Amino acid sequence: MDLTDSIVFYLGPLPVHEAVLMTWAIMALLVSLAWLASRHLQQHPSRWQTLLEGVVLAMESTIANVEPHHARRILPLIGTFWIFLVVANLSGIVPGLQSPTRNLSVTTALALVVFFSVIYFGIRIRGRHYFAHYLKPSPILLPFHLVSEVTRTLALAMRLFGNIMSLEMAALLVLMVAGFLVPVPILMLHIIEALVQAYIFGMLALIYVASAVSQTEQ
Repeated sequence: MDLTDSIVFYLGPLPVHEAVLMTWAIMALLVSLAWLASRHLQQHPSRWQTLLEGVVLAMESTIANVEPHHARRILPLIGTFWIFLVVANLSGIVPGLQSPTRNLSVTTALALVVFFSVIYFGIRIRGRHYFAHYLKPSPILLPFHLVSEVTRTLALAMRLFGNIMSLEMAALLVLMVAGFLVPVPILMLHIIEALVQAYIFGMLALIYVASAVSQTEQ
């Protein structure tokens, strides 16, 4: 957790922290918007439908550049990461709210989703042959491959947490020193960095999944 995370309420003996509540709220918002957006799809799309289809096609094209053979199968996972992280990272610019991705528990949970998704896609697409790459080029390297899987998962969590936390702390310190004379540059910096970090996390997740699939094809 971050240094300022607070308990909002309790579910029986379980405390619900602010970051968890924000994560639930963002997920509920995105699910609701997805439901509303898909209710009245038309053969001749409206402007909003055209925009949404353009976003989906852009994400699919980006994924296909990395893994062209299974882009549509990977799209729901990576697309969800991108959309969720954009909203989560940008939520910190709303007065009174904090981005849930400045919380180490949240970023660790996201990294674990990536970790198990790599295994899932590897097994789903290549079956039991997926595990063979852990023994290449020699079975002696098996422990090193396992350590690599764990360390890159930890690095994924720490990278997102550290960048978002440092971004919000830097913005806060600048505002404390300079007051509200420079809010627009700080706001633009926050928006750009939030988008960049969402893109990087999704791309790393995509590379890990694509690597798991391509390694078993060799």
